[in-house]
Amino acid sequence: MKKSHKSVIAVALAAALSVGVAACGSSDSSSGDGDTWRIGLEAPLSGDTANLGKGMLHGAELAADEINADGGVLGKQIEIVEIDDAGDPKTGVTAANAAISEGLDGVVGPYNSSVGLETLPLYTDAKVMPIRLTTDTGTEGYGITLQPMSTQIAPVIAKALTDFYGAKSVGILYDSTEAYTKETSSKVKQELEAKGVQVTDYVPIKPGKSNYTDTLKSIQAKSPDVIYSVVYFPEGAVMAKNLQALGFGGSSAKKCLFDYSTYDEGYVDDAGVDAAQTCDVAGVPAPSDFGGSSTYVSKFQDEFGESPNVWSPYTYDSLNILVDAAKQVGGFDYGQLSDYLGTVSGWKGWTGTVNIEAKTGNREPATVVITQVTSEGNFETSPAWAKAVGAPY
Repeated sequence: MKKSHKSVIAVALAAALSVGVAACGSSDSSSGDGDTWRIGLEAPLSGDTANLGKGMLHGAELAADEINADGGVLGKQIEIVEIDDAGDPKTGVTAANAAISEGLDGVVGPYNSSVGLETLPLYTDAKVMPIRLTTDTGTEGYGITLQPMSTQIAPVIAKALTDFYGAKSVGILYDSTEAYTKETSSKVKQELEAKGVQVTDYVPIKPGKSNYTDTLKSIQAKSPDVIYSVVYFPEGAVMAKNLQALGFGGSSAKKCLFDYSTYDEGYVDDAGVDAAQTCDVAGVPAPSDFGGSSTYVSKFQDEFGESPNVWSPYTYDSLNILVDAAKQVGGFDYGQLSDYLGTVSGWKGWTGTVNIEAKTGNREPATVVITQVTSEGNFETSPAWAKAVGAPY
């Protein structure tokens, strides 16, 4: 199946495009092309998390190819427009403005909350419906999402720390430069303190260091039952090696948990399988963990010659739920899509059953799990955690 994609990041055009988009404001940003619907996929397609973005793109591409092979949508084919935000807000604004200027009928993404806080208002102002993958509560109300939000993640992590790990004291460190990590670490801290758990440290860090041993030693010096780290995977990989060297993991009594923000194959690649197994990682079910997933995984592997990454099922479902809504309302009109998507209940896809809360656009219930890295280097839902809490994965 031939795919038509177009990268739209254009830094040199930023100023002109920003003026152009501001001028059109609430106008319909449809491409007006008689043959295609242009659906953006905003993701970090370059930079440190490019592998994550690639999996997101492939998930959307697989959905588009299946839709097009089945006759398209209302007589038109789907064209995926690549919007590379590089995981950076400024880059994301430039790329989003360029894509909007060239015409969009909808968008899947972005992933990074700090980027979404800047780009999601651009899409909604231009009347382009987003199916976001952000987690910060500041992005609620901008379209809908199929992945968990920080308000849904924090309670699962707090419950795991107390009921599963049995922690009476927890040392926390977090990335102080990202909206999601700041919000989630704060929410978990509040949840723990409300349960009577002592937070022995609450340490902000800035990403980019090659070693965090001194910070980790300082936290461990207060003997918390668990160290909880709220960082993205490049820092998580470094910390996993540091924690392993400090005697964490395996049969050791020293326990650690990485936040949802670390949940990415890049964590395993950068840390190495042995070090990546040092700590459990909060995340979502692996692509093969969902009921009936074997068909989706097989199609993905046949098309791309590789396995889906953790976010491929979410972009696959995001495009499909957007298209199904368009079929119901007769097009990609922002107002009609917004009204319809707020009523979604019982929709089924690769990631299971989807119900949308109209006020926030969030999915209920969220698909948050505690995972571990296998000896093969894959994430799997922790069987012990799933048994302890009665999770279906």
